[in-house]
Amino acid sequence: MHANPVVEHATEHGHDEHHDANDMKLYGFWIYLMSDCILFGSLFATYAVLMDGTAGGPSGKDIFELPFVFVETMLLLVSSITFGFGIIAMKREDIAGLKRWLLLTGLLGLGFIAMEVYEFHHLIEEGFGPQRSAFLSAFFALVATHGLHVTFGLIWLTVCYVQLNSKGLNELMKGRFYCLSLFWHFLDIVWICVFTIVYLLGVI
Repeated sequence: MHANPVVEHATEHGHDEHHDANDMKLYGFWIYLMSDCILFGSLFATYAVLMDGTAGGPSGKDIFELPFVFVETMLLLVSSITFGFGIIAMKREDIAGLKRWLLLTGLLGLGFIAMEVYEFHHLIEEGFGPQRSAFLSAFFALVATHGLHVTFGLIWLTVCYVQLNSKGLNELMKGRFYCLSLFWHFLDIVWICVFTIVYLLGVI
């Protein structure tokens, strides 16, 4: 028995609509990421101007602990890799695998945030808070803005994980995961710039 051509046409039309909607979301999300590039570019420029404004206080060489920040960096880099494996699992329709990779990505992201909060707490306890100098104000503004973005990414990941359990892996969810993947990799790239410009150059 042949399938109803009207039903087949409606199904194909529905899939096309989902693909078009996802394409538009990805396009819109790229525009958002470009605006975030401007935000971080402004923060990097501000830091470059104020990095020598220590006002007699500590410089990066005095307060940065590269081994600690290196571990922090590796957590975020590895989380980007695990997210990539999650997208591969999604393309294979492997929901269980996707969930495992998302969970691992979330744990690595939480580890990164925990280390960043510890670093901030330690600096403030030592009297090196953002009010101490222009250098520290620029440092806290740049690194904290990135940290807030990662925190938002973790919240987004958690929401998508819950929705994956309730809605399943439909086209709408795939579009959300693609956008979240772009966001997460973008934050990874920004952090590499932070690690290089702020921490590595800061101890020279």
